[in-house]
Amino acid sequence: MTEEQQDMAAATPPELNANQSGGAGEIDLDLLMDVPVYLTVEVGRKRMTIKELLALTSGSVVSFDRSVTEPMDIMVNGTLVARGEVVSAEGQFGLRLVDVVSPKERLQQLGG
Repeated sequence: MTEEQQDMAAATPPELNANQSGGAGEIDLDLLMDVPVYLTVEVGRKRMTIKELLALTSGSVVSFDRSVTEPMDIMVNGTLVARGEVVSAEGQFGLRLVDVVSPKERLQQLGG
């Protein structure tokens, strides 16, 4: 091992050291399990002017670009991960996943 490689190995936290897990380039995913993420459900989108926005009052109805029969987008940190439909469970809203976006498609979204 060269001196540069030794310095890099010493600077790498042990939990990220590829050799520790036995395979080259492997990372212990258990380290990520407690990282918080934001889960968002998008009902739809609507573009409006400030005048239209200011005209909204209690009881106003805003129509979105999505039909009531279409599944809603489920996003994690702004990335589409699934689509689902609203369900009621014990008096609370929930979501039933009807389509999960493949990891390949998710990576393509991140790339632009």
